[in-house]
Amino acid sequence: MPAHVPNVPISRHARREGVADDVDYEIKGHEMQFVEVELDPGESAISEAGAMMFKDSVITMNAVFGDGSGQEGGFMGKLLGAGKRLLTGESLFTTVFTHEGHGKARVAFAAPYPGTILALKLSDMGGRLICQKDAFLAAARGVQVGIHFQKKVMTGLFGGEGFIMERLDGDGWVFVHVGGTVVERELKPGEVLHVDTGCLAAMTADVDMDIEKVGGIKSMIFGGEGVFFARLTGPGKVWLQSLPFSRLAGRIHASMPQHGGHRGEGSVLGGIGRVLDGDNSF
Repeated sequence: MPAHVPNVPISRHARREGVADDVDYEIKGHEMQFVEVELDPGESAISEAGAMMFKDSVITMNAVFGDGSGQEGGFMGKLLGAGKRLLTGESLFTTVFTHEGHGKARVAFAAPYPGTILALKLSDMGGRLICQKDAFLAAARGVQVGIHFQKKVMTGLFGGEGFIMERLDGDGWVFVHVGGTVVERELKPGEVLHVDTGCLAAMTADVDMDIEKVGGIKSMIFGGEGVFFARLTGPGKVWLQSLPFSRLAGRIHASMPQHGGHRGEGSVLGGIGRVLDGDNSF
């Protein structure tokens, strides 16, 4: 069951203080998706630096410290918020896109690698969503982007990619990118799910996350799944990704030439094949 419904018009409301802009959107594409956000005059969307694909000329760009929500509370608050973003691997700056013309205008944000873009309304998530670092792509103005530390010491020490996560607060639309195919699970109270720490893309704040040993010594050494996995306990909703970026990056690194060599995995002709297929970097 898909986690988003493209081409669905969203009802809009006048923006109130502390309430995010209620924007329209379309998610397009398959393996390499992008989200196209439609803005009314005065409405804004925020995104990570470098996420924009295209925009109409009446939409202005403004790089700001923090998340652009305007709720950081002065310069020191903005500086602190920007510093927290560094811990999740994000840029110090967020880009705010504001429609300053007439009629409708559109801005699009592209996924950084193959996967799925989720459109989630924070008001339906209890006002907060916890997601993997680097998962946040864009949101309506008014959504706050912060940092989430695991409260349990052991989880923080051995939780791997789940140690430092992003926290999205507010009531508006957020667009989260997950790697590969997404699986959405609704956990009942007390229900437990074991997940690779990298495959946990997002979860609602009521889900309890802990770590658990994979098994015996033999499983730890030869199982290929690491020493710990995430233990998620309901109630709450979780989104899992089939292709964590760390796994993708690891595969790419493993296939790169080592010490000036060449893997040549796709050719039975070896060096001759590299000449024939156009790879002439001897």
